[in-house]
Amino acid sequence: MSTFHAVVWIDQSEAHVVMFDRDHIEAQRIKSRTHHKHQGKADDSAAFFADVARALNGTREILLTGPGLARNHFRDWCSSHLPGVADSVVDSVVSDHPSDGQLVALARQYFRKFDNMAANPSTV
Repeated sequence: MSTFHAVVWIDQSEAHVVMFDRDHIEAQRIKSRTHHKHQGKADDSAAFFADVARALNGTREILLTGPGLARNHFRDWCSSHLPGVADSVVDSVVSDHPSDGQLVALARQYFRKFDNMAANPSTV
């Protein structure tokens, strides 16, 4: 599904990728290949991040969220390996463990403010 917005809740063990537009929502969970939460190898993280980035293909604006540093590590990995995805990331915010519905509500509220701030006042 190619959409304008996506929100990604991510920690070191899994990612919830929710892509949406005005009429559609598509959610998927991507699990890390490592079984040890704090002992993942760099190769495991790279494979996990590549899977998440692949799920975001075609999305123009991405909001990253999650409880720890994995969202920032994902953004850094994308900057090095997939700059097109990194360029689509508009922000990274801390959140606990919301449901997919709560993620979409958070993202809709965020993007509404983001889009209003980015709008050209002469065209609004």
